Amino acid sequence: MAEETVVIDPPAAAPAEAPAPAPTPSYGGFRGRDDRAPRETDGVEKVVHINRCAKVVKGGRRFSFSALVVSGDAKGKVGCGFGKANEVSDAIKKATEASRKNMFSICLKDSTIPHEVVGSHGGGHILLKPATAGTGIIAGGGARAVLEAAGVKDVIGKSLGSSNHANVVRATLAALTALRPADEILRARGKEIKERKAL
Repeated sequence: MAEETVVIDPPAAAPAEAPAPAPTPSYGGFRGRDDRAPRETDGVEKVVHINRCAKVVKGGRRFSFSALVVSGDAKGKVGCGFGKANEVSDAIKKATEASRKNMFSICLKDSTIPHEVVGSHGGGHILLKPATAGTGIIAGGGARAVLEAAGVKDVIGKSLGSSNHANVVRATLAALTALRPADEILRARGKEIKERKAL
């Protein structure tokens, strides 16, 4: 009588472990930190300029960075800040905090400014003129960043002096600080404010 071959089932395989979660992308941050990921903020933040400075030491060069940032709420409040650090992300963070501390309110008229104004700071001089709705912001560099953060939508700007970013930004802020509403100017001149009647 032939012997029967007994087949023994192999042991059941252990349940597969869940795959490990994928690491969070670093977005090119420094030292593996996720500093450049989009941050939710209540307003507008614009990095105007980042400067790199190199110090020559015995072992080579040491780099440090400075950042100029403009912050605003796009509703008539704006400020600028300057920050220095050994990493770009840290410099931007410091500058952003400084700009939020230095915010102030400006006078707007609808989507533009109430009157023509010239602002100066150091060698920077800037001329701002009101514009009709739909014109947009005709200004470049640091002046555009300040005007967008402040909430000005229609304006004509022209830089008349130094092109240094810090001076242009501060000259633009000086110009916006000098804006006054029409009734305040008339009151200072001792004039009566006449009500406009519809035709």
